[in-house]
Amino acid sequence: MNTQFISIIIFLLVILSIITEKIDRTVAAISGAVLMIITNVLTLDKSISYIDFNTIGVLLGMMIVVSIVKNSGLFEYIAIYTAKKSKGNPWRIMVYFILITAILSALLDNVTTVLLVGPMTIVICQILKVNPVPFLMTEIIASNVGGTSTLIGDPPNIMIGSAANLSFSDFIINLGFVVIVILISLIIYFKLIYKKEINNGTNEVAITSLDENKAIQDKPLLYKSIVVLFLILLGFIFHSKLNIESSIVALSGACIMLVIGKQDAGEIINSVEWSTIIFFIGLFIVVGGISESGVIKNLASYLIKLTNGNTTYTMCIILWVSAIISSFLDNIPFVATLIPLILTMQAQGMNVMPLWWATSLGACLGGNGTLIGASANVVLANIGEKHGYDISFKKYFRLGFPVMLLTIFISTIYLLLRY
Repeated sequence: MNTQFISIIIFLLVILSIITEKIDRTVAAISGAVLMIITNVLTLDKSISYIDFNTIGVLLGMMIVVSIVKNSGLFEYIAIYTAKKSKGNPWRIMVYFILITAILSALLDNVTTVLLVGPMTIVICQILKVNPVPFLMTEIIASNVGGTSTLIGDPPNIMIGSAANLSFSDFIINLGFVVIVILISLIIYFKLIYKKEINNGTNEVAITSLDENKAIQDKPLLYKSIVVLFLILLGFIFHSKLNIESSIVALSGACIMLVIGKQDAGEIINSVEWSTIIFFIGLFIVVGGISESGVIKNLASYLIKLTNGNTTYTMCIILWVSAIISSFLDNIPFVATLIPLILTMQAQGMNVMPLWWATSLGACLGGNGTLIGASANVVLANIGEKHGYDISFKKYFRLGFPVMLLTIFISTIYLLLRY
């Protein structure tokens, strides 16, 4: 049987399993990888060559670092301190938490950020006696927007940066400005949407009774965490000039924290989201299979023919297609498929640099379209449900999809003006 046909069938089965959630996405990805090898689409050695170990290293390193830093109480301190600065004003708290979520998502990653910010948001909303659902939904959106701006903020960016050899600084320079514009636009939009629901009443007494200092569980670890996080950030910014991979920066930070953090190493290593790591490995092999069989090359040739090799047309198509598909399909497998497509276009002589930024903006911002568009969306919705605050697909869609269209429209104008 034709290897292209086999690879397409396996790929579609994996994607369908992920969308329908009939099979756990990690099981689906690794099963697809095994099928690619069993059916001789890939050899074992060839399949390993398709695994992007730089992406795996960044994810693993940052998961370990955040797991240790979390034990210091740093993130809870930031949340309580911010709430007190708002003096109990719900709207001001919403804006502050949007900004905190966006900034932390840029510096850590958006899944980790929502795991930290979500529970604290619910506690503060309960003290204020306001509905936390609007807060949680705006934080979902802020996490995806903030994560768009840096190399490590969203898994698709880690993958793009590794494939295109782009540095931390490249992402900030090319996407930082448009992300700031989008954040400002969204805060104005949320003000209009939630004008009645989030009133300007205050509960300053309840908020000021909180003591952020009590959130600090381990002061020595806190100081060590701040220093190491700062060094990791510097490492990400200058890694290309130092000729070291971003994965080495993340893993070095993880090793330092494991040595100086004085935490239970077994507990920290067990806290790593190994299912996510295995999911990525399986997915890289599945996408490697359709690349090896020639499917990606044919798609690239078709897209170049469709746009007559015009970078601007191709850029706009990739931006909007990425956004729409990423709204309904986890953006990670989609970007994993798109990367070899863009690399093939590059090999055929096209200027693909604008296409990388279109992919990043489309995939990361597109994740805001629906509740299943990005991992952070599902994680934060689950946190809300666990505390008795349901965020249904329909409820989120009414906010998220118009937001996605607005942000992609702004991104289109930005890309056309800049590139």
